[in-house]
Amino acid sequence: LIPEDNSCGFQCCSEQHLLCPVHIKSGGLVVWTKGDIHFVYRGSNYLENTKHRHKSIADIQRVPLEKCTAPEPQWKHESNTEPSTNHNDDAHGVFREINPSLAVHAYEEPVEGTLYEREVNRLLDSLGPRFVDWWWNTPLPVDADLLPEVVPGFKTPFRQCPPGVRPTLADDELTYLRKLARPLPTHFALGRNTRLQGLATAVLKLWENSLIAKIAVKVGIQNTNNEQMAWNLKHLTGGTIILRNKDFIILYRGKDFLPHGVKQSVIKQEARVDAQQVQEEEARLTVIDSLQMFTDLPSEETSAGTFREYLDFQLNHVQETTENNLGMVELEAEKHRLEKELKDQERRLSILMKKIERSNEALAKLHSSWNPSEQSADKELLTEEERMVFRKIGLKMDEHVLLGRRGIFDGVIEEIHQHWKHKEIVKVITKQNQAYQITYTSMLLEVETGGMLIATQKLTNSHAIILYRGKNYRRPTKSSPSNLLSKREALRRSVEVQRRGSMKYYVWERQKSIEDLQWRLANVIRKIRELTV
Repeated sequence: LIPEDNSCGFQCCSEQHLLCPVHIKSGGLVVWTKGDIHFVYRGSNYLENTKHRHKSIADIQRVPLEKCTAPEPQWKHESNTEPSTNHNDDAHGVFREINPSLAVHAYEEPVEGTLYEREVNRLLDSLGPRFVDWWWNTPLPVDADLLPEVVPGFKTPFRQCPPGVRPTLADDELTYLRKLARPLPTHFALGRNTRLQGLATAVLKLWENSLIAKIAVKVGIQNTNNEQMAWNLKHLTGGTIILRNKDFIILYRGKDFLPHGVKQSVIKQEARVDAQQVQEEEARLTVIDSLQMFTDLPSEETSAGTFREYLDFQLNHVQETTENNLGMVELEAEKHRLEKELKDQERRLSILMKKIERSNEALAKLHSSWNPSEQSADKELLTEEERMVFRKIGLKMDEHVLLGRRGIFDGVIEEIHQHWKHKEIVKVITKQNQAYQITYTSMLLEVETGGMLIATQKLTNSHAIILYRGKNYRRPTKSSPSNLLSKREALRRSVEVQRRGSMKYYVWERQKSIEDLQWRLANVIRKIRELTV
């Protein structure tokens, strides 16, 4: 039984990881999990696996010590032709008894694995100490926390992109690099957010042999921030982040990355070309002076095609980095951006106005088929006592007519007449919140039904409209009126009204943003005029 705490040196086992630390540490198989307890089966070959595991752990722990304390003897190269003679512990013991001075190499295993695995291990050994408590597949990555925090004289490397090559990555290139980085082994294991100059130096050394540096974020360490780690590494190395999540940070060295040897060659070549150009310019001036002494050539000179013209151009146009010029460049860029955004907002506003026109045409077509009734001049009179009684009766009623988003249409009037068939009072519930909407709805119901409006009462989440059918009520011959909209037409009207209201709000937003952009553009133009004067 293994508790699910941090007693084994790892965070608790989780299904999010491909390999659980319990599998690697114990060599068993988790057959059942209940709460915070794991049941691990040791396996049929438990003794053999245990013996081999203790031996491999001892080998891993002794490798750095052997490399630091013992020189590489001659017999190691001579015995490469017989790699399979020392596989058991008895052979190691006999070798120790025969040659005690070379006992430090007794734990070294013969050459195993493919050439790629051996090359990866050799490369990682040259970068720094390995992270022994690695919970995923081998090879073991370099422990970045053991690398120096500050490297004296560290600088961000010199970069130069080849001619005609775009330094940024396209989408297909980024996808290809991510697919390429997926099967690669993890190079570093990091648990520190800042002071990563030692890791940056190791990453630069790794980039001379690999395009990609794969860094894992250690599990179980508090206050780790992969975003801060990635930003610091990008700032120190100048690379490109192609993937960042809670588990990995993958850095691409970039198209403008130069290895150490190539970088020195480029710098030396540029210095040599500059010196040669200076010598050529001096020789040209010397020849011109000598010719003017013997011939009557005009003293006027032209700098076309000379090194002096190149230097003047660099001085006047390229290397002139005054505050005014930088400010002018920024203002011109801001002006161009504001003009482009203003044009885009105006285009969107015109599209919205066209949509509102089409919505108004659709509403006008629907309203043309709606002909509201006229209010009758002969209305019954009710006393205040009768109104109070009818109001109390209507509020106590459980049966009601609910007005939805369609509003008033022929089906609502028909349902009200069905209520009046058995009762004198009908209660209509509406979800409208505005006072003018409720007043208009109550008056329209009174006109279309021919009844009398008793009261309009505020409820918890709605409003109740109480209608009385009248003392001289007669049921109409046609229960569904033909002058109102049908249920389908009422739904279309509701959708168009809601759509038009939303578009009017968006038009208001666009107009406000256009005014703001125009004001900002005017300020930028004024600043440009002040700098040019």
